Amino acid sequence: MLELKHLYQGFRDPNTIANLARDIQLTAKSVKQQINIMEVCGGHTHTIMKYGLLDLLPDNIEFIHGPGCPVCIMPKERIDQAAALASQDNVILVTLGDMIRVPGSQGSLASFRAKGCDIRPIYDPLDTLKIARDNPNMTVVFFAIGFETSTPMTAILLQLAEQERLDNLLFHINHVMVPPAIDAVMQDPNVRVNAFIGPAHVSVISGAKIYRSTVENYGTSVVVSGFEPVDVMESILRIVRQKAAGKAELDIQYSRAVSENGNLTAQAKINQAFDIRPQFRWRGLGPIPHSALQLKSEYAHRDAELRFKACLPVKEIDDHKACQCGDILRGLAKPKDCKVFGRGCNPETPLGSCMVSSEGACNAYYRYQGVDIKEPHHG
Repeated sequence: MLELKHLYQGFRDPNTIANLARDIQLTAKSVKQQINIMEVCGGHTHTIMKYGLLDLLPDNIEFIHGPGCPVCIMPKERIDQAAALASQDNVILVTLGDMIRVPGSQGSLASFRAKGCDIRPIYDPLDTLKIARDNPNMTVVFFAIGFETSTPMTAILLQLAEQERLDNLLFHINHVMVPPAIDAVMQDPNVRVNAFIGPAHVSVISGAKIYRSTVENYGTSVVVSGFEPVDVMESILRIVRQKAAGKAELDIQYSRAVSENGNLTAQAKINQAFDIRPQFRWRGLGPIPHSALQLKSEYAHRDAELRFKACLPVKEIDDHKACQCGDILRGLAKPKDCKVFGRGCNPETPLGSCMVSSEGACNAYYRYQGVDIKEPHHG
């Protein structure tokens, strides 16, 4: 039987990492082109930086950091909507922890909480049920965020709210999907990416199949990888081997938890609860068609965007002019390219979402390399 320890035990072994690094170095010698790998998820970024994996790679391999996480890509106007909801009389706003500190145009949710708004950070979405039960005279709004990984939990929360007839529980849906973001990156005329490391936790739900169109449409290798350093190094080796063989294929490195088709039960829950939005604006990436979800029309009575439509701001708001989060999220810049990195912008006083999020690229660089550092040629 698969136990939790089997998912990580041994995957930080220094000897294994060194052996993989040697194999990468040897195989990369036969690859004439530059290998530009985008890790889509910030969890991979932190592993790469924390364990110093960049220093183990040859000159012709570069990591280009991608969209990062759902917190990183949340545009200011959506955060402003959350703040507007929390500012209404008799409303309790509930959301996941990292969202509290992300700056909107009028401040973060933490600043609105300090002004007296009832904003409650949680780590388990199902805690929202108890909040709604305990406050029957209040309207509780769950500000839902996440890639495919966390979407099933929101669907289950919706289902339970219906079963318990908790009429005071509403939803503001901000669930986004990874493949459309990859399309947006690859369609940028300045794109340099020619391989992807796909986040394993997304494919545990949606399956590795969601990246097949990326391979077919753009001729890029995609390896679905776990988050331990051995996972990442093995995934790099698999990409390099594909490049050496002149191939571009979909590969599953994290086979101990990921399959081709994913979790069909979770996918059914998602399909029962949500439709695909025509368009959603991503921070730094702009509007991306069919890249996010919304409640099905049969759940309109729980849609906070409809219930509070008259008081929700809709004006699109870009990041601070000095902040380069947009370029970083598109893979066109590194955190240290930003003039305010580590100076006007740090984890305590972030200007952009790449710094505030625990999975953001700027946060990773600041945490593991500091400010006054030289840019490595491959990272």
